[in-house]
Amino acid sequence: MTTKRLGVGFIGTGNISSAYLRAMLGHEAMAGFPVLDIKGLADMRPEAAQARAGEFGLQAMSIDEMLGSSEIQLIVNLTIPRAHVDVGLKALAAGKHVYSEKPLGITYAEGRKLLDAANKAGLRIGSAPDTFLGGSHQQARAVVDSGVLGQLVGGTGFFQCPGHEAWHPDPAFYYDIGGGPVLDMGPYYITDLVNLLGPVARVSAMSSRLRNQRPVLSEPKKGQVMDVHVDTHATASLGFANGAIVQVTLSFDVPAHKHVPLELYGTEASLIVPDPNFFGGDVEIRKRGKDEEWTKVEVTQPYADGNYRSLGVADMAQGILDNRPHRANGDLALHVLEVMEAFATASAEGRTVDIKTPVTRPEPLATSLRDGRI
Repeated sequence: MTTKRLGVGFIGTGNISSAYLRAMLGHEAMAGFPVLDIKGLADMRPEAAQARAGEFGLQAMSIDEMLGSSEIQLIVNLTIPRAHVDVGLKALAAGKHVYSEKPLGITYAEGRKLLDAANKAGLRIGSAPDTFLGGSHQQARAVVDSGVLGQLVGGTGFFQCPGHEAWHPDPAFYYDIGGGPVLDMGPYYITDLVNLLGPVARVSAMSSRLRNQRPVLSEPKKGQVMDVHVDTHATASLGFANGAIVQVTLSFDVPAHKHVPLELYGTEASLIVPDPNFFGGDVEIRKRGKDEEWTKVEVTQPYADGNYRSLGVADMAQGILDNRPHRANGDLALHVLEVMEAFATASAEGRTVDIKTPVTRPEPLATSLRDGRI
Protein backbone atom coordinates (compact mmCIF):
# COMPACT_ATOMS: atom_id res chain seq x y z
CA MET A 1 0.00 0.00 0.00
CA THR A 2 1.33 3.42 -0.93
CA THR A 3 2.43 5.70 1.89
CA LYS A 4 1.86 8.84 -0.20
CA ARG A 5 -1.41 10.68 0.34
CA LEU A 6 -3.11 13.65 -1.30
CA GLY A 7 -4.97 16.27 0.71
CA VAL A 8 -8.63 16.43 -0.29
CA GLY A 9 -11.38 18.93 0.48
CA PHE A 10 -15.08 18.75 -0.31
CA ILE A 11 -17.15 21.68 -1.53
CA GLY A 12 -20.82 20.69 -1.35
CA THR A 13 -22.14 18.40 1.38
CA GLY A 14 -25.54 17.47 0.01
CA ASN A 15 -27.16 14.08 -0.50
CA ILE A 16 -24.38 12.46 -2.58
CA SER A 17 -21.52 13.50 -0.27
CA SER A 18 -22.30 10.76 2.23
CA ALA A 19 -21.78 8.07 -0.43
CA TYR A 20 -18.39 9.57 -1.34
CA LEU A 21 -17.32 9.75 2.27
CA ARG A 22 -18.44 6.21 3.13
CA ALA A 23 -16.40 4.85 0.21
CA MET A 24 -13.33 6.98 0.96
CA LEU A 25 -13.32 6.13 4.66
CA GLY A 26 -14.11 2.44 4.22
CA HIS A 27 -17.60 2.14 5.67
CA GLU A 28 -20.00 -0.75 4.90
CA ALA A 29 -17.27 -3.41 4.53
CA MET A 30 -15.43 -1.38 1.89
CA ALA A 31 -11.67 -1.10 2.28
CA GLY A 32 -11.54 2.66 1.72
CA PHE A 33 -8.89 4.62 -0.18
CA PRO A 34 -5.85 5.49 1.98
CA VAL A 35 -4.40 7.66 -0.82
CA LEU A 36 -7.11 10.23 0.01
CA ASP A 37 -6.43 12.36 3.08
CA ILE A 38 -9.69 14.24 3.78
CA LYS A 39 -8.78 17.60 5.28
CA GLY A 40 -12.18 19.25 5.46
CA LEU A 41 -15.75 19.76 4.28
CA ALA A 42 -17.26 23.05 3.12
CA ASP A 43 -20.64 24.20 1.88
CA MET A 44 -22.30 27.52 1.08
CA ARG A 45 -24.55 26.58 4.03
CA PRO A 46 -22.12 26.27 6.95
CA GLU A 47 -24.64 24.29 8.98
CA ALA A 48 -24.73 21.60 6.26
CA ALA A 49 -20.94 21.25 6.34
CA GLN A 50 -20.99 21.10 10.14
CA ALA A 51 -23.65 18.38 10.14
CA ARG A 52 -21.85 16.20 7.59
CA ALA A 53 -18.48 16.71 9.28
CA GLY A 54 -20.00 15.68 12.61
CA GLU A 55 -21.50 12.57 11.03
CA PHE A 56 -18.10 11.36 9.79
CA GLY A 57 -15.77 12.82 12.42
CA LEU A 58 -14.23 15.32 10.01
CA GLN A 59 -13.48 19.04 10.08
CA ALA A 60 -15.87 21.67 8.69
CA MET A 61 -14.42 24.85 7.24
CA SER A 62 -15.47 27.76 5.07
CA ILE A 63 -15.00 27.64 1.31
CA ASP A 64 -12.42 30.44 1.51
CA GLU A 65 -10.49 28.56 4.21
CA MET A 66 -10.50 25.46 2.04
CA LEU A 67 -9.31 27.22 -1.09
CA GLY A 68 -6.56 28.92 0.92
CA SER A 69 -5.30 25.76 2.62
CA SER A 70 -1.86 24.57 1.59
CA GLU A 71 -2.74 21.09 2.89
CA ILE A 72 -5.42 20.57 0.23
CA GLN A 73 -4.34 19.73 -3.31
CA LEU A 74 -7.60 18.31 -4.70
CA ILE A 75 -11.14 19.70 -4.44
CA VAL A 76 -14.09 17.31 -4.76
CA ASN A 77 -16.87 19.51 -6.15
CA LEU A 78 -20.30 18.13 -5.18
CA THR A 79 -22.36 21.27 -5.77
CA ILE A 80 -25.49 21.35 -7.95
CA PRO A 81 -24.90 21.09 -11.73
CA ARG A 82 -25.34 24.80 -12.42
CA ALA A 83 -22.51 25.58 -9.98
CA HIS A 84 -20.01 22.95 -11.14
CA VAL A 85 -18.00 25.15 -13.48
CA ASP A 86 -18.06 28.32 -11.35
CA VAL A 87 -16.82 26.43 -8.29
CA GLY A 88 -14.32 24.52 -10.39
CA LEU A 89 -12.84 27.71 -11.83
CA LYS A 90 -12.43 29.18 -8.35
CA ALA A 91 -10.65 26.03 -7.18
CA LEU A 92 -8.33 26.10 -10.20
CA ALA A 93 -7.57 29.76 -9.54
CA ALA A 94 -6.55 28.71 -6.04
CA GLY A 95 -4.11 26.17 -7.47
CA LYS A 96 -6.20 23.07 -6.76
CA HIS A 97 -6.94 20.06 -8.94
CA VAL A 98 -10.69 19.51 -9.31
CA TYR A 99 -12.85 16.39 -9.37
CA SER A 100 -16.49 17.27 -10.10
CA GLU A 101 -19.77 15.46 -9.80
CA LYS A 102 -21.47 14.89 -13.13
CA PRO A 103 -22.13 16.54 -15.46
CA LEU A 104 -18.88 18.41 -16.02
CA GLY A 105 -20.93 21.50 -16.93
CA ILE A 106 -24.44 22.23 -18.13
CA THR A 107 -23.18 23.19 -21.60
CA TYR A 108 -20.26 22.11 -23.73
CA ALA A 109 -18.96 25.69 -23.80
CA GLU A 110 -18.87 25.74 -19.99
CA GLY A 111 -17.04 22.43 -19.83
CA ARG A 112 -14.53 23.59 -22.45
CA LYS A 113 -13.84 26.73 -20.41
CA LEU A 114 -13.09 24.62 -17.34
CA LEU A 115 -10.69 22.33 -19.18
CA ASP A 116 -8.93 25.22 -20.88
CA ALA A 117 -8.39 26.90 -17.49
CA ALA A 118 -7.01 23.69 -16.01
CA ASN A 119 -4.66 23.11 -18.93
CA LYS A 120 -3.41 26.70 -18.72
CA ALA A 121 -2.74 26.30 -15.00
CA GLY A 122 -1.11 22.89 -15.34
CA LEU A 123 -3.81 21.30 -13.16
CA ARG A 124 -6.07 18.30 -13.59
CA ILE A 125 -9.80 17.90 -14.01
CA GLY A 126 -11.65 14.74 -13.05
CA SER A 127 -15.35 14.04 -13.22
CA ALA A 128 -17.96 11.53 -12.22
CA PRO A 129 -19.22 9.06 -13.06
CA ASP A 130 -16.58 6.59 -11.99
CA THR A 131 -18.91 3.58 -11.97
CA PHE A 132 -17.34 2.39 -15.23
CA LEU A 133 -14.30 1.56 -13.08
CA GLY A 134 -16.41 -0.89 -11.04
CA GLY A 135 -15.56 -4.57 -11.24
CA SER A 136 -18.51 -5.63 -13.37
CA HIS A 137 -17.98 -2.90 -15.95
CA GLN A 138 -14.26 -3.61 -16.10
CA GLN A 139 -15.13 -7.28 -16.58
CA ALA A 140 -17.45 -6.35 -19.45
CA ARG A 141 -14.62 -4.26 -20.89
CA ALA A 142 -12.34 -7.31 -20.73
CA VAL A 143 -14.94 -9.35 -22.64
CA VAL A 144 -15.15 -6.70 -25.36
CA ASP A 145 -11.38 -6.40 -25.57
CA SER A 146 -11.00 -10.18 -25.88
CA GLY A 147 -12.68 -10.07 -29.29
CA VAL A 148 -15.17 -12.82 -28.40
CA LEU A 149 -18.10 -10.63 -29.55
CA GLY A 150 -16.68 -10.47 -33.05
CA GLN A 151 -17.16 -7.29 -35.06
CA LEU A 152 -19.12 -4.80 -32.94
CA VAL A 153 -22.55 -4.10 -34.41
CA GLY A 154 -24.37 -1.99 -31.84
CA GLY A 155 -26.43 -2.12 -28.71
CA THR A 156 -29.11 -0.54 -26.54
CA GLY A 157 -29.15 1.51 -23.36
CA PHE A 158 -32.23 2.26 -21.25
CA PHE A 159 -32.81 4.39 -18.18
CA GLN A 160 -36.52 4.98 -17.67
CA CYS A 161 -38.30 5.93 -14.46
CA PRO A 162 -41.30 8.06 -13.41
CA GLY A 163 -39.03 10.81 -12.00
CA HIS A 164 -36.84 11.54 -8.99
CA GLU A 165 -39.54 13.53 -7.20
CA ALA A 166 -40.76 10.27 -5.62
CA TRP A 167 -37.64 9.83 -3.47
CA HIS A 168 -35.25 12.81 -3.49
CA PRO A 169 -35.69 15.25 -0.57
CA ASP A 170 -35.18 18.30 -2.81
CA PRO A 171 -35.79 17.25 -6.43
CA ALA A 172 -36.42 20.61 -8.16
CA PHE A 173 -32.88 20.85 -9.61
CA TYR A 174 -33.53 17.68 -11.64
CA TYR A 175 -36.06 19.70 -13.69
CA ASP A 176 -34.05 22.92 -13.87
CA ILE A 177 -31.51 23.89 -16.52
CA GLY A 178 -28.66 21.43 -16.11
CA GLY A 179 -31.02 18.65 -15.05
CA GLY A 180 -33.30 16.26 -16.91
CA PRO A 181 -32.68 12.59 -17.66
CA VAL A 182 -29.98 13.25 -20.27
CA LEU A 183 -27.64 15.35 -18.11
CA ASP A 184 -28.54 13.48 -14.92
CA MET A 185 -28.41 9.84 -16.03
CA GLY A 186 -26.79 10.13 -19.44
CA PRO A 187 -23.26 10.44 -17.99
CA TYR A 188 -23.46 6.91 -16.52
CA TYR A 189 -24.60 5.29 -19.76
CA ILE A 190 -22.54 7.26 -22.25
CA THR A 191 -19.35 7.12 -20.17
CA ASP A 192 -19.65 3.35 -19.84
CA LEU A 193 -20.32 3.02 -23.57
CA VAL A 194 -17.19 5.05 -24.36
CA ASN A 195 -15.27 2.82 -21.93
CA LEU A 196 -16.57 -0.23 -23.80
CA LEU A 197 -16.65 0.96 -27.40
CA GLY A 198 -14.52 4.08 -27.71
CA PRO A 199 -15.50 7.57 -28.89
CA VAL A 200 -18.89 8.62 -30.27
CA ALA A 201 -18.75 10.08 -33.79
CA ARG A 202 -22.34 11.26 -34.40
CA VAL A 203 -25.74 11.58 -32.73
CA SER A 204 -29.34 11.73 -33.95
CA ALA A 205 -32.17 12.17 -31.43
CA MET A 206 -35.70 13.19 -30.51
CA SER A 207 -36.97 14.42 -27.13
CA SER A 208 -40.16 15.66 -25.47
CA ARG A 209 -41.47 17.56 -22.44
CA LEU A 210 -45.02 16.43 -21.68
CA ARG A 211 -45.53 18.49 -18.50
CA ASN A 212 -44.49 22.02 -17.61
CA GLN A 213 -45.04 21.44 -13.89
CA ARG A 214 -44.67 18.40 -11.63
CA PRO A 215 -45.61 17.83 -7.97
CA VAL A 216 -43.04 16.85 -5.34
CA LEU A 217 -44.02 13.44 -3.94
CA SER A 218 -41.28 13.09 -1.28
CA GLU A 219 -40.79 14.62 2.14
CA PRO A 220 -40.08 17.26 3.33
CA LYS A 221 -41.46 19.20 0.34
CA LYS A 222 -44.34 16.89 -0.56
CA GLY A 223 -47.13 18.74 -2.34
CA GLN A 224 -45.00 21.60 -3.65
CA VAL A 225 -45.04 22.16 -7.41
CA MET A 226 -41.88 22.32 -9.53
CA ASP A 227 -41.54 24.09 -12.87
CA VAL A 228 -40.05 21.89 -15.61
CA HIS A 229 -37.41 23.68 -17.70
CA VAL A 230 -35.92 20.68 -19.57
CA ASP A 231 -37.09 17.81 -21.76
CA THR A 232 -37.91 14.73 -19.71
CA HIS A 233 -37.92 11.95 -22.34
CA ALA A 234 -35.20 11.50 -24.96
CA THR A 235 -34.14 8.79 -27.35
CA ALA A 236 -31.02 8.86 -29.52
CA SER A 237 -28.90 6.82 -31.87
CA LEU A 238 -25.19 7.06 -31.15
CA GLY A 239 -22.85 6.24 -33.98
CA PHE A 240 -19.44 5.23 -32.65
CA ALA A 241 -16.15 5.75 -34.45
CA ASN A 242 -15.69 1.95 -34.64
CA GLY A 243 -18.94 1.61 -36.63
CA ALA A 244 -21.24 0.40 -33.84
CA ILE A 245 -24.67 2.05 -33.49
CA VAL A 246 -26.28 2.15 -30.04
CA GLN A 247 -29.85 3.24 -29.29
CA VAL A 248 -30.21 5.06 -25.94
CA THR A 249 -33.43 6.12 -24.20
CA LEU A 250 -33.38 8.28 -21.06
CA SER A 251 -36.65 9.24 -19.39
CA PHE A 252 -38.31 10.68 -16.27
CA ASP A 253 -41.76 9.86 -17.71
CA VAL A 254 -41.98 6.05 -17.80
CA PRO A 255 -43.81 4.24 -14.96
CA ALA A 256 -42.24 0.81 -15.65
CA HIS A 257 -40.37 -1.22 -18.27
CA LYS A 258 -38.53 -4.55 -18.74
CA HIS A 259 -35.45 -3.49 -20.74
CA VAL A 260 -32.04 -4.29 -19.30
CA PRO A 261 -29.81 -1.23 -18.80
CA LEU A 262 -27.16 -2.06 -21.42
CA GLU A 263 -26.74 -4.66 -24.16
CA LEU A 264 -23.96 -4.89 -26.72
CA TYR A 265 -24.15 -6.87 -29.95
CA GLY A 266 -21.33 -8.33 -31.99
CA THR A 267 -21.37 -10.59 -35.02
CA GLU A 268 -20.38 -13.59 -32.86
CA ALA A 269 -22.00 -12.93 -29.47
CA SER A 270 -24.14 -10.53 -27.42
CA LEU A 271 -23.27 -9.10 -24.00
CA ILE A 272 -25.48 -7.86 -21.16
CA VAL A 273 -23.80 -5.15 -19.09
CA PRO A 274 -25.24 -4.28 -15.65
CA ASP A 275 -26.67 -0.94 -14.59
CA PRO A 276 -23.93 1.69 -15.12
CA ASN A 277 -25.20 3.61 -12.07
CA PHE A 278 -23.65 0.86 -9.93
CA PHE A 279 -20.22 -0.74 -9.66
CA GLY A 280 -21.35 -4.37 -9.64
CA GLY A 281 -24.00 -6.61 -11.16
CA ASP A 282 -24.22 -9.59 -13.47
CA VAL A 283 -22.37 -9.69 -16.78
CA GLU A 284 -23.89 -12.20 -19.22
CA ILE A 285 -22.90 -13.43 -22.65
CA ARG A 286 -24.63 -15.50 -25.31
CA LYS A 287 -22.71 -16.74 -28.31
CA ARG A 288 -24.21 -17.17 -31.75
CA GLY A 289 -26.03 -20.45 -32.34
CA LYS A 290 -29.54 -21.79 -31.70
CA ASP A 291 -28.36 -24.13 -28.94
CA GLU A 292 -26.39 -21.47 -27.06
CA GLU A 293 -27.69 -20.05 -23.76
CA TRP A 294 -27.08 -16.90 -21.78
CA THR A 295 -24.27 -17.58 -19.29
CA LYS A 296 -22.84 -15.43 -16.52
CA VAL A 297 -19.30 -14.16 -16.88
CA GLU A 298 -17.30 -14.57 -13.68
CA VAL A 299 -16.47 -11.14 -12.27
CA THR A 300 -12.84 -11.28 -11.11
CA GLN A 301 -12.14 -7.55 -11.22
CA PRO A 302 -12.20 -5.60 -7.91
CA TYR A 303 -14.74 -2.99 -6.77
CA ALA A 304 -17.86 -4.93 -7.74
CA ASP A 305 -19.15 -5.56 -4.21
CA GLY A 306 -20.11 -2.11 -2.95
CA ASN A 307 -20.87 1.53 -3.70
CA TYR A 308 -17.33 2.76 -4.37
CA ARG A 309 -18.24 6.33 -5.30
CA SER A 310 -14.88 8.11 -5.09
CA LEU A 311 -12.95 5.34 -6.87
CA GLY A 312 -12.40 7.88 -9.64
CA VAL A 313 -11.11 10.40 -7.10
CA ALA A 314 -8.68 7.80 -5.72
CA ASP A 315 -7.46 6.91 -9.23
CA MET A 316 -7.00 10.62 -9.95
CA ALA A 317 -5.07 11.20 -6.73
CA GLN A 318 -2.85 8.18 -7.42
CA GLY A 319 -2.32 9.44 -10.95
CA ILE A 320 -1.22 12.85 -9.67
CA LEU A 321 1.22 11.26 -7.23
CA ASP A 322 2.57 8.81 -9.83
CA ASN A 323 2.52 11.31 -12.71
CA ARG A 324 0.36 9.11 -14.93
CA PRO A 325 -3.06 9.77 -16.54
CA HIS A 326 -6.22 9.24 -14.51
CA ARG A 327 -9.26 7.55 -16.01
CA ALA A 328 -12.32 9.60 -15.05
CA ASN A 329 -10.64 12.58 -16.67
CA GLY A 330 -11.75 15.90 -18.09
CA ASP A 331 -11.32 14.91 -21.73
CA LEU A 332 -13.66 11.95 -21.22
CA ALA A 333 -16.21 14.09 -19.36
CA LEU A 334 -16.11 16.81 -22.02
CA HIS A 335 -16.63 14.26 -24.80
CA VAL A 336 -19.63 12.84 -22.94
CA LEU A 337 -20.97 16.36 -22.36
CA GLU A 338 -20.76 17.13 -26.08
CA VAL A 339 -22.65 13.91 -26.83
CA MET A 340 -25.38 14.81 -24.33
CA GLU A 341 -25.70 18.34 -25.68
CA ALA A 342 -26.08 16.79 -29.13
CA PHE A 343 -29.28 15.07 -27.95
CA ALA A 344 -30.95 18.46 -27.67
CA THR A 345 -29.37 19.92 -30.81
CA ALA A 346 -30.26 16.92 -32.96
CA SER A 347 -33.84 16.92 -31.66
CA ALA A 348 -34.40 20.67 -32.07
CA GLU A 349 -32.81 20.89 -35.52
CA GLY A 350 -33.84 17.53 -36.94
CA ARG A 351 -30.35 16.54 -38.02
CA THR A 352 -27.44 14.31 -37.18
CA VAL A 353 -24.79 16.06 -35.11
CA ASP A 354 -21.10 15.25 -35.55
CA ILE A 355 -19.09 14.89 -32.33
CA LYS A 356 -15.73 16.65 -32.53
CA THR A 357 -14.16 16.31 -29.06
CA PRO A 358 -11.39 13.69 -29.25
CA VAL A 359 -11.15 11.13 -26.49
CA THR A 360 -9.11 8.03 -25.80
CA ARG A 361 -10.66 5.01 -24.11
CA PRO A 362 -9.43 4.97 -20.50
CA GLU A 363 -6.92 2.25 -19.70
CA PRO A 364 -8.40 -0.78 -17.90
CA LEU A 365 -8.22 -0.24 -14.16
CA ALA A 366 -6.31 -3.51 -13.70
CA THR A 367 -3.19 -1.90 -15.16
CA SER A 368 -2.92 0.30 -12.04
CA LEU A 369 -3.81 -2.43 -9.57
CA ARG A 370 -0.86 -4.73 -10.20
CA ASP A 371 1.28 -3.00 -7.58
CA GLY A 372 -1.50 -2.93 -5.01
CA ARG A 373 -2.30 0.76 -5.38
CA ILE A 374 -5.66 2.51 -5.14
